[in-house]
Amino acid sequence: MKRYKIVAYVPDEHAEKVRDAMGAAGAGVIGNYTFCSFTLKGIGRFRPEAGAHPTIGEVGQMAEVHEDRIETVCTEEALPAVLEAIRRTHPYEEPGTDVYPLEVLE
Repeated sequence: MKRYKIVAYVPDEHAEKVRDAMGAAGAGVIGNYTFCSFTLKGIGRFRPEAGAHPTIGEVGQMAEVHEDRIETVCTEEALPAVLEAIRRTHPYEEPGTDVYPLEVLE
């Protein structure tokens, strides 16, 4: 079964909502456990360019945001639903999301 690690960068105040949506969509299943994730705190930096509609910050200006880096896993079957859940609940116009294929060790 093909599995993926998903990493999403989310402003602190929205992290719980995004984390719950990811779990409800099928992310975070490890054995007999569900909604498994790991979170690191950090600062996201970006500059919205012309045509952007930033939730935080202003076009042309650097912005810094306290964010959670949420890491979890999911199956290939659940991946589309998990990515849609992130897009649906994330406050940013362009959610920072990474997807990595995993080697499954039996």
